[in-house]
Amino acid sequence: MPEGRHVAIIGAGAVGVISAIEALREGHRVTLIDPGEPGGEQAASYGNAGWLSSHSVIPPAEPGVWKKVPGYLMDPLGPLAIRWSYLPKALPWLIKYLLSGWTEARVEKTAFALRDLLKDAPLLHRKLAEEAGVPELVERNGVMHVFPSRGNFDNDLGWRLRKKLGVEWLELNADEMRQREPDLHPRYTFGVVVEEAGRCRDPGAYVAALANHAIASGAKHVRAKATGLKLSGNKLVAVLTGTGEIACDAVVVAAGARSKQLTASVGDPLPLETERGYHVMIENPESGPRSSMMASDAKMVVNWTNKGLRAAGTVEIAGLDAAPNWKRAEILRDNLFSMFPKLPKDIPPSRIKTWFGHRPSMPDGLPCIGHARASRDIVYAFGHGHVGLVGSARTGRLVAQLLSGKTPEIPLAPFAPTRFL
Repeated sequence: MPEGRHVAIIGAGAVGVISAIEALREGHRVTLIDPGEPGGEQAASYGNAGWLSSHSVIPPAEPGVWKKVPGYLMDPLGPLAIRWSYLPKALPWLIKYLLSGWTEARVEKTAFALRDLLKDAPLLHRKLAEEAGVPELVERNGVMHVFPSRGNFDNDLGWRLRKKLGVEWLELNADEMRQREPDLHPRYTFGVVVEEAGRCRDPGAYVAALANHAIASGAKHVRAKATGLKLSGNKLVAVLTGTGEIACDAVVVAAGARSKQLTASVGDPLPLETERGYHVMIENPESGPRSSMMASDAKMVVNWTNKGLRAAGTVEIAGLDAAPNWKRAEILRDNLFSMFPKLPKDIPPSRIKTWFGHRPSMPDGLPCIGHARASRDIVYAFGHGHVGLVGSARTGRLVAQLLSGKTPEIPLAPFAPTRFL
């Protein structure tokens, strides 16, 4: 690979801006292409739960989940909802999704691959935050999972696999949990603390700071929407945008849930779907957790951010264009009040903020990281699903290694886009 190529990076989310930083480090010239403000409210990075959970290695689909699909179709407010009107379009993706978690062996294979991608992520993000001048936004102080009973934990396939992968944790009984989290509802009687994990205090501000760091280091930001890629034989010539062509030697497709059109334009029809997510945030709450936590029964992450107490989670399959169902955000709010009974019930609506966005998800729970079939000048880096923020640090390093023709620091076969082609 020639050194010092002009690399266009489509998408200024977490993956895109870190890819820009790492590509600059490798000596490339970088143009970031995105119509929006990095870290702005339109971006999935902005609404992220803020967990830097290096142990989030279990794909969404597990053995037996197919039995729950009828319930998902009937309950528009459940942890995973599928809109009837979108079902015909989503069906091919859903079938691949169910098959990917059909056996424990398949889930284990995915978990091992994700562990490679996520291991040491809090440390990698801390170093990036320091480089960008915002070290206070990344904390490596562990996260807590809470359960109604010890049995809920013991019967969870995910924790058995994490142990196999070498993830360590501290177990807490009911009394120990009360000492750590006095405001947590007493229905939670067992917990585990994963001390290697961390959190981001403001994902939007963090991505914005990383983008500013990339620009200060020499990257150019072009505010345009990429519509396609232009090839001459197997060589990349330019990125097509709504305002004209941007000539370049290589391109990184890191446009999140909107990457599908771009890959299709060069002959790679990849099964990318949006797992629509919501969050609710209470500004200046008077109660809540001392640590970041996930409730096993609510399938929800609760995290302190600089802007307030944020609760995020659940999945809605309804496509890119359907209007939000804000009742899903209300469910998160109600779960938050249920978890922490001391939260005042008369908090003014002006202090309760809601958000909706798009997780870019591949059906097997693994992102696409690798070259396009049409040209090795094209690198794909999207589809991280529930691990976009935490997985972005190593993904950016891998992108830079691919651009420079270096051997990637982890095996990329599990993430190869060609697994679907």
